[in-house]
This record gives sequence, structure tokens and C-alpha cells, in this order.
Amino acid sequence: MNKAIFLDRDGVLNKDTGYPHKIEDFILSDGVVSGLKKLKDFKFFIISNQSGIGRGYYTEEDFHNFNNHLLDILNKNNIKIERTYFCPHHPNEVCDCRKPNTKFIKEATKEFNIDLTNSWVIGDHPHDVEMGINAGCKAIYLLTGHGKKHFDELKKENIKPNFTAENFMQAAEFIIHNKTNN
Repeated sequence: MNKAIFLDRDGVLNKDTGYPHKIEDFILSDGVVSGLKKLKDFKFFIISNQSGIGRGYYTEEDFHNFNNHLLDILNKNNIKIERTYFCPHHPNEVCDCRKPNTKFIKEATKEFNIDLTNSWVIGDHPHDVEMGINAGCKAIYLLTGHGKKHFDELKKENIKPNFTAENFMQAAEFIIHNKTNN
């Protein structure tokens, strides 16, 4: 079975400038390339809530153009994202794909034979951590992006990440030092 890292995108892989969707506004987050290279034994997936689509701020085509730009940068650094999953719905819409729902983790698990107990979620929102816990993964809460803004919600909602990291590299180092050798 494969081990995976399920990555939130905005605020984790790229700077969250407020509904990022324009390539000219793209900024890669510090430590992402070197951190992902350290985690080379894992398969990588992006799972992202993209409510900006449902709110009418940008289109699915805008999302794909921005996301493809990120994937191109990672590919040039020999980092492969197996698949990007995204929820385009407005938060008020009822759907089964919006985090903390585990629909996309389940899909990846089936298609890529993922061992969830040895897999991780990295995100900057309580719903990222909650999704990981709900799916049976370990979870890291990043203080980048919206992480500091929503940190108090973790305690308020009794959501307990395995680790809280200041940045992506610290998250990668924690995973390397706490992974099992299965």
C-alpha cells in the first residue's frame, strides 16, 4: 500500500492572497519544494475547497489555470502531484465534497491503494485537520495562510492535530521523524 500526503493548496502550497486564482498573483510558499522533496516516499494529492467559484469570484477555468501553474512549477522540481481534488461549491450549498468531508480522500484511497494510517493531511484550516482525522490519517495544522487566524477554533471545536507547524518545512521534518517504516 502507498502512503500519501493530502495537501491543502491555498495558504499551504501557495500564499493565500484572498481567493487566489490569477497566475500573476501566484506566490509559492516558502519551503514547499524542499519539504516535498524530503517527503519523496509519499504520494501527493491536493484537496482544496474553492468557494470562490461558488461565490462567482472566478471560474473553474481560472482555478485550473492557476492550479496548472502550480503543478508546472512542482513538476519542474521533479515533484508529482498525483491528482488535484477541489470543491467548487459555496459554503452554504449542501455537498459531499467540501472539507471536512472525506469524499476525495476515499476516492484517492481506492484509486491509488492508500494506507490511511500511514498518511498525513497538511492544512491551514481546522476543517483540513478534521478531514484528516475523519479519514483515519494523521494531521498537521500549519500556522501559515489562515492558520494563525483560525488557531483558536481548534480548541473551541476540540480538533486535535498530531502537530502544529510554523511552516511547511517544519511539517515535513515532523513527518520524516514520525513516519512508520511500512
